Formats: sequence, C-alpha cells, structure tokens
Amino acid sequence: MNAPAFLRPPRLPPGSRVAALSLSSGFVTEVMGRYHAGAAQVAGALGWEVVPAPNALRGPEYLYAHPEARADDLHWALTQPDIHGLLSIIGGDDSVRLLPHLRPDLVRAHPKAFLGFSDSTVTLLHFLRAGVMAYHGPALLTDLAENAGIRPFVLDGLRRALVQEPRPFDLSPAPEWTQATVPWEDVALQETPRSFLPGDGWVWLQGAAPAEGHLVGGCLEVLDMLCGTPGWPAPELWRGAVLALETSEDVPAPTQVGYWLRNYAAQGILAGAAGLMLARPRGYSAEMKAELYAWVRRVLAEAGRPELPVVADVDFGHTSPQLTLPLGGRARLDPGAGRVTVWP
Repeated sequence: MNAPAFLRPPRLPPGSRVAALSLSSGFVTEVMGRYHAGAAQVAGALGWEVVPAPNALRGPEYLYAHPEARADDLHWALTQPDIHGLLSIIGGDDSVRLLPHLRPDLVRAHPKAFLGFSDSTVTLLHFLRAGVMAYHGPALLTDLAENAGIRPFVLDGLRRALVQEPRPFDLSPAPEWTQATVPWEDVALQETPRSFLPGDGWVWLQGAAPAEGHLVGGCLEVLDMLCGTPGWPAPELWRGAVLALETSEDVPAPTQVGYWLRNYAAQGILAGAAGLMLARPRGYSAEMKAELYAWVRRVLAEAGRPELPVVADVDFGHTSPQLTLPLGGRARLDPGAGRVTVWP
C-alpha cells in the first residue's frame, strides 16, 4: 500500500519573515520581555524576522473567548505573501476549539513551514491532514527564548530541518538536558543560564531490524482530546508511520500512557506502525520511567508487535533542548546501529 505523500514547504533562510501565532494560550502578554528576547534571539541566530499575527498579542481573555480569532491569524499568516513561515508562541490546552474554524484548503494552497509542539499538536496534525509537512519543535517562548541564548543543539536541529537544503540527517541525543524552570516574568533573569544535566542518551526498548516510515505524532494529552473529532487523522495517515509521542508537564502516570497506547492498539494504529519514538518524559523519576517502559512493551506485545523498533528518551517535547522533527517526512529507525535518520 502506498505511503501518504506530503508537500514540503519552502525553506526559511535568513531574511525570512515568520509569523508569531497564539493559537493556544494568550499568556504571552504577561511575559512580553520573554517574547522580545525570543524574537531577538531568533533574529540573531537564524536571521528570521518575527512578526506578530494581528490577534496574537491581544491577551488571554480575548483569545480564550475568540478561538475564531486565533484561526483567523493562522489563515492570515498562510495567505500573506510576505510571511514565509509560522511559529507558535506558546502552547496551552484548548486549541482543539479551533477545529470548527480551520480551513485545510488554505494550508494546501499556501504550504508554509509551521513550527510548534505541545497543544500545537492540533495545528501540526491539521497540516498533515491537508497533505503538508509540519515541524514538531520549539516554541518562541521556550527554547527559542532560552535564557542566555538558544542552545547550539536546538539551532543545529532547526537549521537542518528548516533552513538548509533538505537532505537526510541523523538525529543525536542531546549532550545536556534540563527541566528546570525560571520565572519568565523576571526579565533580570533572562541572561542567567538555566542549570543543565549531562545527557544520558536514548534507550532502545525493543526491535532489531531497521524500519522506515513517515513521521506522525505529537503530545499524547492533546491527541487524547483530538481522538474522535474531525481533527483526528484518518487511518491511512497512521498506516506505516513512525509514531513520535511525548507527554506534557502534567506528568501523566505510566499507567495512563499505557491506556492511551491500548487505544491506539484498538484502532489498529500500532498494528500498522513502522516504529515508535518516545520523548524524554518531563517530571518522571527513574522508577516511573521503568514502569513506562514496561507498559510500552506490554501493550505492544498485546498488539502482536514485539518486534516493533522503539526508542525512548529522545529529546523532543517538554524538556530542553529539543530536536525539530519533520512530521510527514521520512524517518528510519535502526536499533542495531542505534541510529535515527530523518528526511526533512
């Protein structure tokens, strides 16, 4: 059966104008110092000009009351000829409310790179359902506004996925990582680096033979909200996919992750998957990770997939620094070589 085909948006070289979108929370107006720091760091490191969408800075109360205004901003960014890419400012928990207002025809007619994670899963899958690649990666207020500058690991991933001539490249474990928080409201701390721990690599949970498929995924909690709605991908979009799944700062229990995976098994998603990438889970202890790994193996055995290649603790999602994953692009998992290769 043929794999789904996706349009690749144009690259975003230096000089590109990128729309900053508040598609989830309007929280950004409470931390405008952080917003300006992120925009300046993006301009300095990548050469992109960050342009706020018309409603992006109207505040949390307005944007909560007007999901249609958030969708309007997405459509504005897609149709403006002098806007070359789209960037999520921050996540949230209710962009599922945009679904009645979204227009997939505009995504297909004006393919542009969209970058985001967490609640942006709704928009990332909206692009995939329209047949356009999208990019699971840092938001403006997170790794792009990183204290004391964007980490080299993040910049390398962004350049390979979005800026440079597209060619296959290997993902690599981050040399350091953190889940430390700082108060974004305190602009005096913006130039104080966060504390990072030494990187401890990936964990290959099962599988021996290499496998390849198109990347599909996002935040499990948001995927749970989408399941059963018009925003849920059709079966053919899941078939043959390498699933890239992450959990949020809500720290869902390993048992809950297991239950979500059982839902995917019941839908036939796991039976048809080519591989599975699990993000480093934020807020997990060593004991919780061990329980999570046990649940993953258990559910895959139940689904008749004990051979499915699975790599865990990959650096995307709700810890920093994070990779940029080209959803809709190809990914190859090679457990024997310990390699993950993607085609942006």
